[in-house]
Amino acid sequence: MKPSQARASLLGFIALTIALVLGNVLAQDTVKVGVLHSLSGTMAISEVTVANATELAINEINKAGGVLGKQIEFIVEDGGSEPAVFAQKAQKLIEEDGVVTVFGGWTSASRQAMLPVFENTGNLLWYPVQFEGNECSPNIMYSGAQPNQQALPALDWAFEQGYTKFFLIGSDYVYPQTANFILNTHIADRGGEVLGEEYIPLGDTNFSSVINKVRAAEPELIFNTLNGDSNVAFFKQMEAAGYDSESLPIMSFSIAEQEAMAMGVELVAGNYAAWNYFQSLDNPANAAFIEAYKAAYGADAVITDPMIHGYIDVYLWKAAVEKAGSFDTDAVRAAAYGLVLEDTPMGTVTVDSNQSIYQTVYVGKIGDDGQFEIIWDSGEPVKPEPYDALAFPGNTCDFAN
Repeated sequence: MKPSQARASLLGFIALTIALVLGNVLAQDTVKVGVLHSLSGTMAISEVTVANATELAINEINKAGGVLGKQIEFIVEDGGSEPAVFAQKAQKLIEEDGVVTVFGGWTSASRQAMLPVFENTGNLLWYPVQFEGNECSPNIMYSGAQPNQQALPALDWAFEQGYTKFFLIGSDYVYPQTANFILNTHIADRGGEVLGEEYIPLGDTNFSSVINKVRAAEPELIFNTLNGDSNVAFFKQMEAAGYDSESLPIMSFSIAEQEAMAMGVELVAGNYAAWNYFQSLDNPANAAFIEAYKAAYGADAVITDPMIHGYIDVYLWKAAVEKAGSFDTDAVRAAAYGLVLEDTPMGTVTVDSNQSIYQTVYVGKIGDDGQFEIIWDSGEPVKPEPYDALAFPGNTCDFAN
């Protein structure tokens, strides 16, 4: 080998060694997490901004120094509004990308499709959306509302207003069906009546038959568990049929500020929704979050309950990791029990040992500006109950015992 070739070979070896060392240093200074939401399909109307809020929290944490001295590297995947795709992407994030945890999901169908993946791999999903309960997995942190933190308080409010005759309309999958089973059980127990119950495929836009049944039944209030852009068609066709919030009010569990603006406020103004957060909440942490989100994603952006839960989930994970001193799933899960986050945009939240959070419940009335006037609240944070005692008696969930 000529001297020039030897020198070139040595320099190449040195360069390769330096690259490998730097790569290892960089790898040691980062930790990977997954962000998995529908960025396309019928659920994108709701989920894109939850992914945004999750990324905002990660960026804020990185700017403040990261977690256990590591910067968070987030890998974004699109569930495409298809449960099977969510399962595939969750598997990919865990097994190919090596993430230590995943933030995401919206529909219960997507969550249930992912559940076996997380249980089989031992990883942990942070799920930010209200759901139907009747499930409690050690591999899912359920920060969204349990039925006793959304649907049942909404029913309390309805009876307080004198409504006793109801019609239930939902998308045809597990969350609406189970939530309505719980509502049916409680309505009957309180002496009310369910005059009709209809389900349509997720993403469907034809409500003519449903509206004819509503007209024949003559309910006093509709409980709406439709998800995604089916809501746009439903409210437009209700308006075309001559209904408004005065003649037949609607209480929704998946319409928030963002959906109201996207649908056209004139379609939904005067109707109601129940959540654990509204943008109109008046506290310094909420004002700071709104300012930060608008700075990142546009002055016209609006904030919703699932966005706040997606944002808080990252901070809950960070707090649990730091308490555990580890990214290990079992250690993080155990450290999460009893965690308290103060001064969040939705107030103080506490993690229960059933892997859900205590949170206040609000009923809001949609105004002409697309914001919600809070007209009722639970007064204090409500303990989460995954298994409704009336609908699913005898079932409990407590991972601390």
